[in-house]
Amino acid sequence: MRILILSQWFQPEPHFKGLEFAVALRDLGHEVEVLTGFPNYPGGIVYPGYRVRLMQRETMEGIVVTRGYLFPSHDQSALRRIANYVSFAVSTTLLALARRKPDVVYVYTPPMTAALAAVALRLFRGVPFVCDIQDLWPDTLAATGMVGNRRILAAVGWWTSFVLRRAARIVVLSDGFKRRLVERAIGTPIRVVPNWAPPGIVAGAKDLPARPAPTDGRFTILFAGNMGKAQALDTVIEAARILRDRAARIRFVMVGGGVEVELLKERAGDLLPDTMVFHPARHPSQMADLFATADALLVHLRDDPLFDITIPSKTQAYLAIGRPILLGVRGDAARMVEEAGAGLVFPPESATALADMAQRLAAMPEAERAAMGAAGRRFYDDRLAFGIGVASIAEELAAAADQ
Repeated sequence: MRILILSQWFQPEPHFKGLEFAVALRDLGHEVEVLTGFPNYPGGIVYPGYRVRLMQRETMEGIVVTRGYLFPSHDQSALRRIANYVSFAVSTTLLALARRKPDVVYVYTPPMTAALAAVALRLFRGVPFVCDIQDLWPDTLAATGMVGNRRILAAVGWWTSFVLRRAARIVVLSDGFKRRLVERAIGTPIRVVPNWAPPGIVAGAKDLPARPAPTDGRFTILFAGNMGKAQALDTVIEAARILRDRAARIRFVMVGGGVEVELLKERAGDLLPDTMVFHPARHPSQMADLFATADALLVHLRDDPLFDITIPSKTQAYLAIGRPILLGVRGDAARMVEEAGAGLVFPPESATALADMAQRLAAMPEAERAAMGAAGRRFYDDRLAFGIGVASIAEELAAAADQ
């Protein structure tokens, strides 16, 4: 098959369904090309070595990558974020219609605006596409507070349904996502394909010691990833204060970027550096030293009904790393961690519950925590690994191309 991957995010941006995924599809015998934007995530600043142009073509590990114009932005301004999404959608649509016809298009969302090029190819050239949904729009936009205007949300909802009803296949990350789309009577065949962890993290995890590296005697809980409104990390700051007041020797290490980072640092001021530590974002392949010192890994999202059906991608990464997980998410993510026997679950946005679970985990025998980590790694290898997910998506692409 001649596969066109359409995604607003791609390497050198940290994208787990990016270059490695494209190479894996090629290694299955397919001809793969990529249509993407100029790298600027997560800071909204174009990466060194790149300059925004109308179009740029490069080859990465044998994969032809075409980059279309976009307005670089990733901040809290709704206007600039809209300009970012719309500029990419328009430029890639023009490029897609002018290029050689693929057999099938794989579309990674969000943003759902990125699917405009795939819809155009479907309508004007008869090319089927598979839509991979990582966030449900407009639900996510409302839940994260990114968009509050009802008219805009209604327009986004109309566009999302329009796209999904024209897709040949839909791939979602959880059973909850599938249920929600079935309730909307989308009608397109839907397959659940759980996310895999970034290959760099999985490779690094194999070299991690079975036990955390010695620190200063504090039990270390690591959070790694985006720090935005959806993560509700004020809860972690409140929990850290509770633990400090209890004289618990527990530290939270926060690694990553995002629109809330500076505000979180300000609010955590009196907790630094004994009870909370912040590190800038790192590439997954450069996280090994921090993962090596972690006694446990934290996942947390706002207490919103949407997140009951969401499985944050860091959950799979943490399972692959093989450290016990503290998870503050309801629904599908909680069921995954509990089924794996990989950690403890607590109600989201409850600082007291987080503090209690942190102390409970810290009080466990080290062997019991190690067993949790090992169980998580086995669950990942058996059910969520990279090769399993790629093969499943390749089957959906083949089914779409045959329609």
